[in-house]
Amino acid sequence: MVSVPDIFRNITDRLQTSASIKTVYGEPVTAEGKTIIPVARVRYGFGAGGGTGPVADQAVGATGGGGGVEITPVGIIEITAGETRYISFEGHRRIVRILVIGAVIALLLLRRRKRK
Repeated sequence: MVSVPDIFRNITDRLQTSASIKTVYGEPVTAEGKTIIPVARVRYGFGAGGGTGPVADQAVGATGGGGGVEITPVGIIEITAGETRYISFEGHRRIVRILVIGAVIALLLLRRRKRK
């Protein structure tokens, strides 16, 4: 049976190999006098555990673990001869969320009125 510390070590080794600056900042793309560098938010999560059966059956046990990664584009860095600026995608996401929530609420209110 693999020990829980060994499982954690295996998971963290894999996460360390995937965690690099290129994960957050993508490869630069240059065109028409501009260089664009994509920027992402990277989130990692993992867990592991193990256990044994009843005291009389201590030879039987199990361990397991797993992990995941979430990569979300959050913006770009735009570099030109005159300036460098960060352009966030976050504002656009909020607007879309607000519009979707508003549409859902409107549909629920319309459905409620039709029932009365």
